[in-house]
Amino acid sequence: MADWDLKKLRILRTLHELGTVTATAEALHMTPSAVSQQLTGLAKALGVTLLEAQGRRVRLTDAAELVLRHAEAVFAQLERADAELLGYLRGEAGQVRVGAFSTAIPALVVPAVQELRRTQPGLSVVVREAEAEAAYELLAEGSVDLALSLAAHAPTARDPKFSRVALLADPLDVALPAGHRLAAEPGLRLADLAGEPWIFGSSGPWSQITTAACENAGFVPEQAHAAADWSAIWAMVAAGMGVALVPRMAMAGAFGGGGSPPAGRGGHEGVALRVLSGDQPRRHVIAAARRGSEGAPGLARVLAALRQAAAAQPPEG
Repeated sequence: MADWDLKKLRILRTLHELGTVTATAEALHMTPSAVSQQLTGLAKALGVTLLEAQGRRVRLTDAAELVLRHAEAVFAQLERADAELLGYLRGEAGQVRVGAFSTAIPALVVPAVQELRRTQPGLSVVVREAEAEAAYELLAEGSVDLALSLAAHAPTARDPKFSRVALLADPLDVALPAGHRLAAEPGLRLADLAGEPWIFGSSGPWSQITTAACENAGFVPEQAHAAADWSAIWAMVAAGMGVALVPRMAMAGAFGGGGSPPAGRGGHEGVALRVLSGDQPRRHVIAAARRGSEGAPGLARVLAALRQAAAAQPPEG
């Protein structure tokens, strides 16, 4: 029987994901020569060729792809074993580490933690802020147990390493200066703002979400100012410097968790926040765990609390 060394299999999986021995060594805090030695040893133990030279890079052979398919099943089964053992040994106690993007923390994570403190006082939740894509890196390396991210910037549902759970579709409202000519326009649509100066991030998920929403409405937004912090965006809109899409979840968090400012009914500190009619864009928020670990009692309770917090978000419209 071949010698399936889990440590070496994880190195092979990382090489498959990152593409080079150098990047693999950096990610695993190893030297490139140590990575090569480990993979050479794995190939010898399994009796197959795993890597082929391809210019300055290496390519995984068909045999390596076959090994990885079975390795993913092994890793998932080990996660399930860890989850069952945790449930047996610790019951309702333990710790769950959650990585979440900034606006999800006040709107979803904090209410979930508050509920768990009331119902599961022996369960500890440790929160780590991480932007959407970085949360998956933390999840993959084992630094967090649960990642809250945006579906548009996450690995696909077919990724064998992760199990995904949809939490909510977060509506995007539009913030206009309170005295804007369209601030009280009935039936406001995103396309009505095609000629306006826009405020959104210069790069990253929020930039992509804004531009994609506008392009779906038939125009490319003219970026007048770049900002990613909601208080900065809010201040610039209030000063009449442009308009911006804002996620309702972010506004709920910014205004004490009690909901967003009245959409379409006046303003807040010089801003009119309007619900878009008909073509309202949304961003989809998901939670993800390493496949096989979602059955851990503590993690399952955190997921349930997050679903409850998501259901309590301000309704659309």
